[in-house]
Amino acid sequence: MAEGNENEQMTSDEMRQAEELKKKIISQILSKGAIERLGRIKLVKPELAAQIEIYLIQLYQAGKITRALDEEQLKIILEGIASAKKGFNIIK
Repeated sequence: MAEGNENEQMTSDEMRQAEELKKKIISQILSKGAIERLGRIKLVKPELAAQIEIYLIQLYQAGKITRALDEEQLKIILEGIASAKKGFNIIK
């Protein structure tokens, strides 16, 4: 029983560390205004906000983000993601 709890605790710790790392990276690559906008998105559409965070972190890790993005640049990324979602049509 104790071993199962240890595994669950490790997973919880790893998830917490991953979340902290994600927040740290986001704070480095977004301006204060962009972070606030992302926070508002997170309140309304948490899934979309998570998707945006993952996308931004991937861009950062690929070296495509070299300085902090401002709110206007984040809006452009949001528009790109929104238009990409609208472009999918499933035909049966």
